[in-house]
Amino acid sequence: MRKDKPKKRMLLPDPKFNDTLVTRFVNNLMESGKKSTASGIFYDALKIVQEKTQEDGLETWKKALSNIIPSVEVKSRRVGGATFQIPTEIRPDRKTALGIKWMINYASLRNEKSMAERLAGEIIAASKGEGASVKKKDDTHRMAEANKAFSHFRV
Repeated sequence: MRKDKPKKRMLLPDPKFNDTLVTRFVNNLMESGKKSTASGIFYDALKIVQEKTQEDGLETWKKALSNIIPSVEVKSRRVGGATFQIPTEIRPDRKTALGIKWMINYASLRNEKSMAERLAGEIIAASKGEGASVKKKDDTHRMAEANKAFSHFRV
């Protein structure tokens, strides 16, 4: 086992919006180390969102992300030969990580032509409280609610 916890690396804010959350999102969107491509996709998506909704793209994205971020999840735990799904609170860092992953994942599964259009569509849907990523959050919450009876097994 390791002696100390590894130090948290500080992320630099992105150059356009001066926001570290945007940097986290772009880093998750990035594939094969192509950060400029990922940031281009993200900025294009925000531009598309702004054109379609006539609202600030960054604010719409933040609203969408807050609609996706879960507060509880279920974790499997073996108790006496049986496996129980135990609802647990999620720490803030993991909440945003899950929200970002879900948004990117469900955006890439959409049917628009470019990734920027897919991401824009998912952002718009999530900001209205609909779309696949919001459904994922609701399913997670519903599963935690259904298994609330096992919460006394929490570690």
